[in-house]
Amino acid sequence: MTSTPHALRELGLNAGKRARLHRLLFGHGLGNGTALFLPYDQGLEHGPRDFFANPAASDPSYILKLAVEGGFNGIVTQIGFAEKLFWDFAGEVPLILKLNGKTDIPSDARALSPVHATVEDAVRLGADAVGYTLYVGTPEQVTDFEQYRTVRADAQRLGMPLIVWAYPRGEAIEAKGGRDSFYAVDYAARVASELGADVVKVNFPHPDKIADVPEVYRASFSAQAAIDAVVRSANNTLVLVSGGSRQGDEAMLEKATRSMDAGATGLIFGRNVWQRPHEESLRFVDQLRKILAQHARAR
Repeated sequence: MTSTPHALRELGLNAGKRARLHRLLFGHGLGNGTALFLPYDQGLEHGPRDFFANPAASDPSYILKLAVEGGFNGIVTQIGFAEKLFWDFAGEVPLILKLNGKTDIPSDARALSPVHATVEDAVRLGADAVGYTLYVGTPEQVTDFEQYRTVRADAQRLGMPLIVWAYPRGEAIEAKGGRDSFYAVDYAARVASELGADVVKVNFPHPDKIADVPEVYRASFSAQAAIDAVVRSANNTLVLVSGGSRQGDEAMLEKATRSMDAGATGLIFGRNVWQRPHEESLRFVDQLRKILAQHARAR
């Protein structure tokens, strides 16, 4: 029997959360404590336009098969697809059930992601974690924090790991460097940690975006120094770094390497994977897995 990794023992998790996180990190993927997740909530968040590059990806079954074939640690999906399609893949790839989400039709000036699934749904569907998007800095943060508090309490009660998509959003964020500035991403990581996330998903920070940010963030920071600081700000919350918008492969792989060098637990790449033709997707996933393999360590 594999012993519980040292780091998981130090995260203050109850037995249910620790068992599920161990299954995610050591029972799937490379099985070495690192993680590679495949998100598939973009149809709600961005609309069908994300599938134009690869129409096959509009079929959830295609994505589920890709997650299995690519050896992902888990797939992230909204409740509709989880209820209708995941049952055929249960046990082959872990499910992370996204509990909230919004369309991108309204302005993000007062961003709020409404809740439309529960932790109880996740337990019923056999999920190994739940996801919640927290818009750090939005003028609607009172409502956002209230929603989140209920989700966090249910996740604690039911032993379900809580992954927080810590996304800076809102008119104040856009006036202070923007949503992927070093300042905003660093702040978001800290907020997620202080509000009890077990895992936090962040975008890679851009230290060159310094317009109207606090003075300490206006110093000259390298990309590596910025992501190092973001991981430190998360403290004992595990960190996943997003693939973000499509860039050249060299840039994305460098970002992945820097993230793992900083001490991130893993990566979460969606459109950057499934917008490609199938075989190209698998080749790119193999490159990401090699980066994770190089950074494997006891956790």
